[in-house]
Amino acid sequence: MTGGPYLESRAVSPVLPAPRGVVSHAVLSALRDGHVPQVDPRAVSEADPYGDDLQLALYALYELHYQGFDGVGDDREWDSDLLRLRGALEHRFLTALRTDVPGDADAHGALATILTEPAVDDGTGVSDFLQSEGLLWQVREYAALRSLYHLKEADPHAWVIPRLHGRAKAAMVAVEYDEFGAGRAEDVHARLFADLMDDLALDHAYGRYLDATPAQGLCTVNVMSLFGLHRALRGALVGHFAAVEVTSSPGSRRLAKAMRRTGAGPAAARFYDEHVEADAVHEQVIRHEVIDPLLSAEPGLDADVAFGVQATGLLEDRLGALLLTAWRDGRSALRVPLPAATQHPGSPGDR
Repeated sequence: MTGGPYLESRAVSPVLPAPRGVVSHAVLSALRDGHVPQVDPRAVSEADPYGDDLQLALYALYELHYQGFDGVGDDREWDSDLLRLRGALEHRFLTALRTDVPGDADAHGALATILTEPAVDDGTGVSDFLQSEGLLWQVREYAALRSLYHLKEADPHAWVIPRLHGRAKAAMVAVEYDEFGAGRAEDVHARLFADLMDDLALDHAYGRYLDATPAQGLCTVNVMSLFGLHRALRGALVGHFAAVEVTSSPGSRRLAKAMRRTGAGPAAARFYDEHVEADAVHEQVIRHEVIDPLLSAEPGLDADVAFGVQATGLLEDRLGALLLTAWRDGRSALRVPLPAATQHPGSPGDR
């Protein structure tokens, strides 16, 4: 870890990113100048639902509910014109997700498809690749793009708490309590990820790598906010959280090995070590103490929970394909490649 006092990653709001098309340009201009967003409805209806333009516009609008942006007034969070545009963008994204997921399982069936780990790592996943052959520069790219979520880890899922009751609420709060450090600020998972970034000689300022993150990475973050901000999608948010927790423990075990093999540093390894044990427990709690009582009380949410599981898998697969294709070609998967690490004690080098 780098020396000196720790600066909280969210102490300062990030600057507005650069636009990536006509829709994001309209949104970012409206946020910067304080005016009504001017965008042709056809630009929204014709935008790639998984593409850079739409996803960046959505990300910027969602961030008004988190940290906001430097120079953008807090009152824009509930600006009716921005919310109206956000609704149109969400409709485009959500419609694509509902079209593209298999949609052929109930909640427990959807989870069953991701519960069984292969007997032998087949090397087809990102964590498999990083564990076995990833280089330090690829580990750093992975951390940079994942920072858009991990520096606010578990925040999107907290929105579901007031929408649950009884056993489901109590269990969800227990899991979130762990995610937020169990009362210890230094153990908040977002703080642990900031420490990981310090070990990797990355800037842990919140939102620092937004401009570098491709649309596939934005999708994986935006879907949490999409589900979290709509009570009607509470089942999908629970399904998303379940999918994350089910896959986190084995994936984190591989990533912890990757951190050690590449010499990433002790804090980098600690972040994933923490998730190996904690998320194995969380998976059981989410499945049996959140989903089961939720569906017992509201059986009509079964399909939504399954949708959340499958949408998570769809978007993670898209991101994984992008990363692995680029890395196996020996090129950056980011829109803006990272500068080489310059201060990384104990590292064998940014090779």
